[in-house]
Amino acid sequence: MRNIILTLTLASVMGTIFGQTEKATYKIAADQFEANYNSNHYDSIFALFSPEMQKALPLEKTIDFLSGLKSQAGQIKKRRFVKYKQTYALYKTNFERALFSVNISIDKDDKINGLFINAFTNDSLPGIERNTTKLQLPFKGEWTVVWGGDTKELNYHVEHRAQKNAFDIVIKDAKGNSFKTAGKTNEDYYAFGKELIAPCDGEVVLVVDGVKDNMPGELNPIYVPGNTVILKTANNEYLLFAHFKQHSIKVTEGQKITAGQFLGLCGNSGNSSEAHLHFHIQNAEDMNIATGVKCYFDKIKVNGKLKADYSPVQNEKIENE
Repeated sequence: MRNIILTLTLASVMGTIFGQTEKATYKIAADQFEANYNSNHYDSIFALFSPEMQKALPLEKTIDFLSGLKSQAGQIKKRRFVKYKQTYALYKTNFERALFSVNISIDKDDKINGLFINAFTNDSLPGIERNTTKLQLPFKGEWTVVWGGDTKELNYHVEHRAQKNAFDIVIKDAKGNSFKTAGKTNEDYYAFGKELIAPCDGEVVLVVDGVKDNMPGELNPIYVPGNTVILKTANNEYLLFAHFKQHSIKVTEGQKITAGQFLGLCGNSGNSSEAHLHFHIQNAEDMNIATGVKCYFDKIKVNGKLKADYSPVQNEKIENE
């Protein structure tokens, strides 16, 4: 799901002037917003706006935005005040299908004069620029990076906070094909059913193993990662592997594992059009609040040449030393 962002800042920039206890006036405004949003009373939310806000966001645009938010994210299930940022109260808000920050500012008349909704991020999480744990590649043999690097052209993941340093990796033949014949079945793809291994010692903190594999060319946007394993390293780096073959994962949550240990088989589950491995590092277990970490492998062959402490990019053929 793409982030939904609305920014209408009509409040003056006053700095962080409040303490970190929710003020009663803000609580009332936030409670009214949530109740009317969940009841589809978008005109009542419009009535909460200041005159300046109503001019900037007329009723028709207010309805379009809020109905679009509802169709993508669903109802608000839980909301918690976090802190003030300038004149805004920031609320960590669990919708049915997304985790967002709902940010509300009110004027001296207790009218909403600023509102924006974006992805929730936890500023208290540790910032990690790159992995310090030495990693090997999580597979055997030579694979090809189809998405990887620091630009949008090389890696479409860069626009996603948690996945910004992710890799999508397949197996290709000498002709550059990732499948043997026509690519109509999962079994026709070279990567399907190949073993995936732990790139380092760690602890398994998440396992999902019940998602069906897609037919090639079809996607499952309901559970985007598909069958998933997340490993936590001793340096608090979270290694996420996505799109395993259904019922192939052989590790369990809480299990301590060692480098090279078998995790499961490469599959085509989740938001995946063909068998491949999606791999990235993040600074927290929950992808909804995590930030991506740049991934370097200790010693690998890249297009046949040995490289140390290297982060692969698109179209490079990679294998362990």
